[in-house]
Amino acid sequence: MQQRIEELDALRGLMLVWITLTHLPTLLSTYVNQPFGFFAAAEGFIFLSALFTGRIYYRIAERDGSGAMWRKLWMRAGKLYCYQLLLLAFAFVIEAPIAARGNTPAVHNLLDFYFAAGHTRAFLDAALMIYRPPLLDILPIYIILLALTPFALMLGERVGWRYAMAGGFPLWLFAQFGFRSFVYHMQSRAFGLQIPLNEMGAFDLWAWQLWWLVGLWLGVRWAKDDLRLDWVKQMTIPAAMVAFVFLVLRYAQVDGVLTFGKSALLLDKWDFGVGRMINFTAVAVLAIRFRSVLRPFAIRPLVMLGRASLPVFCAHLLCVFFALTIMKNDPIIGGWKAIVIFLASLSALLLTAKVATNRRANAGEKSRNPPQTPDDPLLVTNRGSRRTSSFERMLKIGRVNRITIKSDSVRRQADFA
Repeated sequence: MQQRIEELDALRGLMLVWITLTHLPTLLSTYVNQPFGFFAAAEGFIFLSALFTGRIYYRIAERDGSGAMWRKLWMRAGKLYCYQLLLLAFAFVIEAPIAARGNTPAVHNLLDFYFAAGHTRAFLDAALMIYRPPLLDILPIYIILLALTPFALMLGERVGWRYAMAGGFPLWLFAQFGFRSFVYHMQSRAFGLQIPLNEMGAFDLWAWQLWWLVGLWLGVRWAKDDLRLDWVKQMTIPAAMVAFVFLVLRYAQVDGVLTFGKSALLLDKWDFGVGRMINFTAVAVLAIRFRSVLRPFAIRPLVMLGRASLPVFCAHLLCVFFALTIMKNDPIIGGWKAIVIFLASLSALLLTAKVATNRRANAGEKSRNPPQTPDDPLLVTNRGSRRTSSFERMLKIGRVNRITIKSDSVRRQADFA
């Protein structure tokens, strides 16, 4: 299982389209919000990102050493952080003045802490990833998880993945009982935090880290060609039954026939309840079992979106902010405007993916065919012959010693994780 599977890239591209449709303020968002049960695109996107990260960066560590793996992962996290700063600048510099006029309540609600705390403090807190406005709260989680990934990979390989999971599972379990709120109050007393907990992002890092660990572990097993899937066939019927039960429960909740009360915590999205984990796993088993049926849906546009997930994700946020801005005082965008917003957003995502793909292709071409170093005219004699000097021989030896055999495909894939 060594080659990149296009179906997974297409699936990640589908998740990005799904996230976009959910966030756009149109009537369609009501129908695409958890339509297959108690899981959303966020679970799939985080899991697939962790899966690719574990596979690619384990292979980098195996080939180039752990130092190269640490360096590339932290460079990747730094790149994500720069994207987050650009998105924050867009929200605070462009969107906030528009929202301040009072005719775009949806945008104003997203940035209410910005207006309450002031632009300087809001930007500093956001730059420190303490203040995480709605829509801009998932990328900080991704950055933190990516920055901690080298520790997880080394712990899993040197000590054993069972011990890595043994550390992640209690944190997830504590998160189900309000561990995030406990840590917040401790930080408030120790450091004097003056920001409401609800302005620190909807996603609970203490819970979602377990899902990231699971994806990393499976990605490493994939890299080792040790990801056995022969058990999937035996689990098809139980998985189908579980998925069907959750689907019925989901639509019973939507129709108001059923309310879960305190049991709703088991299905909570932000704390990543155990029910969501079971539901997603059951659907994943069915997707793997019937992969041949789903393979035709791995069309080129979705594959391209999945392989350029970072810039596409950022582009989708810009599209959502634009839609919220033109919505003004309306509760939702409907009619022909909704169709135009949908088509324009989809076109923007595809254009972003195309540009990112072309840039990576050009960068790969340059790395495979470096420009030739011109001859130094000082080393050419009057008769036009090349003078073989000791200095020239040293240059040649130095160039030869720097040549290493590397897999160009792994180096390019590190940008796709």
